[in-house]
Amino acid sequence: MKLDCKHVWPYISDYIDDTVTPEERRAIEEHLEHCEICSAILDSVHNILVLTADDRIFRLPLGYSERLHERIGEELAKAAPGGEGFGPE
Repeated sequence: MKLDCKHVWPYISDYIDDTVTPEERRAIEEHLEHCEICSAILDSVHNILVLTADDRIFRLPLGYSERLHERIGEELAKAAPGGEGFGPE
């Protein structure tokens, strides 16, 4: 079984959870040996799982939430047709 990226991505979570078949695992690992993009995606998903399992609480810097909301609003405005944004004004 030879896989390309579009076939590997749906298996990433199952691969991490060790619920793929031995044949699927071999094919995924063979692909990962040669594909930096899929290897990076695997590492990223693994890191996200580790971080979300961490129950520590971190304080955000002062003003972070306001800056985040402002930036999201700017990006949504740029992405909207005509640059008009979303929501009431």
